[in-house]
Amino acid sequence: QVQLVESGGGSVQAGGSLRLSCTASGASRTFFSMNAMGWYRQAPGNQRELVATITSTGGTNYVRSMKGRFTISRDNAKNTVYLEMNDLKPEDTAVYHCKFGASGPWGRGTQVTVST
Repeated sequence: QVQLVESGGGSVQAGGSLRLSCTASGASRTFFSMNAMGWYRQAPGNQRELVATITSTGGTNYVRSMKGRFTISRDNAKNTVYLEMNDLKPEDTAVYHCKFGASGPWGRGTQVTVST
């Protein structure tokens, strides 16, 4: 059974940077590499929303408001997907979750808080 654990969240000031990691256990490197991965976020009172996705072949897709500030990448040898976040804004404050493949599972998330 695949399980995901996110890390790397924290509190930063506006304009700062963070690098989130999501590592999958319970999956072979081959199985991990065959699946797309995604980062999503959920702010208090809001629905979970897409941030970025990366396909099995490394193709990436971003929500427009995050394109140019966020970069998704993956290291299949480590069963890990990353989200590099730069020029963070207070509105980026949320719990960030990763998702395995098209239907999950999901990780529990890591909190990102951006202050002015």
